[in-house]
Amino acid sequence: MFRTFRGGHSGGWRVISIAPVTGEPLPFMPALSVTDSEAVSLPLVPSRNAWRLVGAPSNLRYTERPEKQQLTAVQAGLGRVEATSAALIPIRKSQAWWDLTQEERRKIFEDKSHHIASSLRFLPAIARQLYHCRDLGEPFDFLTWFEFAPAHASLFEELVAMLRETEEWSYVEREVDVRVVKEVLSA
Repeated sequence: MFRTFRGGHSGGWRVISIAPVTGEPLPFMPALSVTDSEAVSLPLVPSRNAWRLVGAPSNLRYTERPEKQQLTAVQAGLGRVEATSAALIPIRKSQAWWDLTQEERRKIFEDKSHHIASSLRFLPAIARQLYHCRDLGEPFDFLTWFEFAPAHASLFEELVAMLRETEEWSYVEREVDVRVVKEVLSA
């Protein structure tokens, strides 16, 4: 299953902001659509009117069994009614990151950066899903999708600020922060 995030002029999420954190930005688009499909459609011709990012959920790469059990016990699923705020944060890491072994990346990810241990306190208020896209020829390695209630917006800001201060984030060469709110249709 693939998840497609399409910035354009229509979609279920209204874009509040698109901010480059490091590297090239994405063009501002007023709406974001999020769809799932069994296959990836042909790449869109580059356009000033839309952009498209595709990723796939995968197995947990740097998570050990006890950490997975902790996460499973407290994390919330996507699509909760109250979670009308969201963030799409595409990330590309440097070649230096990919030149490390899996074991070396794990040490930076958790032993030094405490990615999982430090993030647990933000669950279940913030639901998240990581989509891998490095091997799909996409411009990013990962698409991180977070959903939360507006009341938890400051908690989300605390989470991303904390993660961006870690050693792991020193390997990020491109990151864009896309903030959206759920479009609510009135009857």
